Amino acid sequence: MTATIRSLLMVLALALAGCSGGAKAPDYSGFATGKHEISKEHPRLLGSADYLKKLAAERPEAWARVDWVARNLETRDETVMDEHMKAISMGLVYVVEGDTAVGRAAVERVLITVRAPIRVGHDTFGYDMAKVSLVYDLCWPLWTQAEKEEFFDYCNRTIDANVNSELAVFHNAWYGYKWWGYGLTAYATWNEWERAPKILAELEKDYAERAAPALELSGQGGGFAEGYYINYWSYEWLFFCEAARTVEGKNYYALAPGFFHNRAVACMFEAYPWISENSSHRPIPMGDSGGQRFRRERDKALAVRRILVNFYRDDPAHQVVHTFNEETPRCGVPGNAYKDFLWRDTTVTKGDLAHFKLSHISTGPGYVYARSSWDNGATYFFFKCGDRFTAHQHLDNGHFLFAKYDELAGDGGQYFYFGGDHDTNYLIRTIAHSTVTVYNPAETWTNLRAFAGPFGNDGGQMHDWPHHNGSCNDIADRDLHPDLYELADITAYEDKGAYMYVAGDMTKAYKADKMGLFTRQIVFLRPGTLVIFDRVTAKDKNFTKRWLLQATKAPTQQDGALVVTNDYGGRMFVRALLPREARVKLNSGDSLYCYDGHCYPAEQSRGPAPECRVEISPPVAAETDYFLNVLTAADTSMTAPPEAGYTEYEDRVEVNLEGAKVTFQKGALGGQIELGGQSAPLAAGIVQ
Repeated sequence: MTATIRSLLMVLALALAGCSGGAKAPDYSGFATGKHEISKEHPRLLGSADYLKKLAAERPEAWARVDWVARNLETRDETVMDEHMKAISMGLVYVVEGDTAVGRAAVERVLITVRAPIRVGHDTFGYDMAKVSLVYDLCWPLWTQAEKEEFFDYCNRTIDANVNSELAVFHNAWYGYKWWGYGLTAYATWNEWERAPKILAELEKDYAERAAPALELSGQGGGFAEGYYINYWSYEWLFFCEAARTVEGKNYYALAPGFFHNRAVACMFEAYPWISENSSHRPIPMGDSGGQRFRRERDKALAVRRILVNFYRDDPAHQVVHTFNEETPRCGVPGNAYKDFLWRDTTVTKGDLAHFKLSHISTGPGYVYARSSWDNGATYFFFKCGDRFTAHQHLDNGHFLFAKYDELAGDGGQYFYFGGDHDTNYLIRTIAHSTVTVYNPAETWTNLRAFAGPFGNDGGQMHDWPHHNGSCNDIADRDLHPDLYELADITAYEDKGAYMYVAGDMTKAYKADKMGLFTRQIVFLRPGTLVIFDRVTAKDKNFTKRWLLQATKAPTQQDGALVVTNDYGGRMFVRALLPREARVKLNSGDSLYCYDGHCYPAEQSRGPAPECRVEISPPVAAETDYFLNVLTAADTSMTAPPEAGYTEYEDRVEVNLEGAKVTFQKGALGGQIELGGQSAPLAAGIVQ
C-alpha cells in the first residue's frame, strides 16, 4: 500500500476512533442514522412477527422450503444443514405459523448448547450464542423463566471465560466467532438481561476504535487481506449489522464505507465465471482454503451480496450485482432456504451486467480481478500484491490465477488443518504459488504457525513476524513494526477494455539479504492472453531464481510451448521467452510436493488442486534476470499455440503478438502497448 493511501486511511481511522490529539471521546455519529428506541416486543432481531408473516406471503416458494427444513430435515452434513440453519428455520416457523410444537422443539434444541461446557478461545462461542439468541427472540413466549435465567447465566459464563479471546480485528474470528454472537445476544435480551447494554456499548466502542479502521485499511476496495476466510465470517457480521439496523436503526456500514460499499462488487469478482455444483459460483482461492468442493460458504457469499444489494439498492453497481446474484437464485445448501427467505429481494432494480466493468482493484489487500466478459465461459484472472495483516494469508505476493471453464493456473497444496507439515512447508509457502523464488542455501525459516518443524528452504518469501501466525491485533499493534508488514505494492493498474494492465513491486516480501528487486508487470489482452514480464535481482548471482507456475494438469509440450488442458474444455498455452534457453522443470506425481531434497505430502485431499509445479530457471548465474512469459487461455478447439515473439534490446523488451505489441522497460516499471493501430503508454499509477 502506498504511503499516501495509508496516511489517508490512518487519518480516517483516527477520526472514527475519536482519538486525534488524544483528548476527544470516541465519535459514534456514524451509528446514528435512523436511530430509534429498541422495542420491548419479541421477535425483533429479524423484524416483527407481522413483518415476517408478510414476508412469507410475498415469498411463498422460499417459505415453503424453510417450513420443510424446520419440520423434516435432520442431518449433520454441512452441505445439507447445520444446527444454526435448523434452529433459525424452526424459530421462523413458530413465528409465522404459530406452531408451538416446532417452537418448543427449537427451544429444547438450543438448551443443549446452553447446558454444554463453555467454549473458550479460538472456538465458536459467539456462534453458539447467536444461535441460542435467535431462538430466544423468535420463540420468546415458549421459554420458561428458569430457562431464561439458564441462558443469561450461560452468556455471563461464556463472556467471562473469553475476556481475552479473539482480539485481532484483521482476523475472521472477531467478526464471526465472537462479536456477532455477543451483539445478537444483547439485542435479543435487551431490558431482560442486565448485562446487555454494557456488552453492546463495548461492541460499539471496539468496532469504532479498532475494527472499522482495520476494515478500511485492509479491506479498502471490498477485498480483505485475510483472503478466502472472508467467506466464512462476512455473512455472520452482516447478519448482526442488519439486526442492528432493524432493532435500533444503527448503521455499522457507515464507519467503514471503503470496505462495505465495495464488498458486493469485490465479492462478485471473487467468484469464478462458471456455475458449478448445486448451481453455485465457486469463490476463488486466496490464502487458506480454496473452495474446491461445494460447501456452505458459497451460500454465505451469495447472502452477503444480497444483503449489501438490498442496503445500497439505489446504487447502479449494486443493481448490477443483483443481476449477477439472480444467476444463482437459490442457495445450494437445502438448510439455507432461510437465507433465500430473508435476503433474496427480487424487487431490486436489475442492472446491466453485460456492460459492467471487467476488472476491479481492491487496494487494501492488494488484489486485482479481471474477466474477459460476464459470460459463464469467460477467461478469468486474479493477481495478488499486498501487505501482511493476519494469519490465513500465504507467502504469495506476485501470485496469479488463470482460468477458462475451470482453473488452468491455481493455488497449490491442500488446506487440511492449520499448522501441519504440509500446511507450513508447502501450502502457505511461496513454492506453492505462481510467483518467484530466489534460493539462498543458508536461509532458514522459523516460527511458522506454531509448527515444531523442521522447516524446508523453498527459496521463497519471508515469515519474520513477532507472532507465529504473522498476525497483529489492530492498526496500533501493526504500527509497532511497520517495516515487517508493509511488503508489496500495486504500483499501476488500468483497464482500457481491450486490455488490462497491472504492475507490482514485491521486493520487500523477501529477506533483504537475498532479494534486491522483484517487480512484475502483467498485460491481460482480452479475451485470453497474459503477457508477464518480471525483473528479478538477487544479492548474490549464485542464488538460483525460479519462475513458478501452478498448473492444474501436467503440461504437454508442443511447438516450443507448454500446453495445459483442464477437465472442462479449457486449455492454456505457455510460451517461456526469457531467459533464453531457460531450464524448465515439471514437478508432478510423487515430486509435486517436494523441494530442496525433502517432501511434504498432503495429509488429505480437499478437492482438485494443481497437479504440476512448473519451474523456469536461467541457464547461467547472473545478478539480474528478466522473465518473459506469454500465457494464452482458450477452449480446446484451439489445437496449436499462438505465435509470440520478442526482441530484446539493452534497455527494453518488445513482445510481438498477433495484432499487438507490448514494450517493457528494463530499468523501470513502464512501457507501452500498440493495439489496433494505436499506441499508448502503460499506466504509471492506479487509474480507477
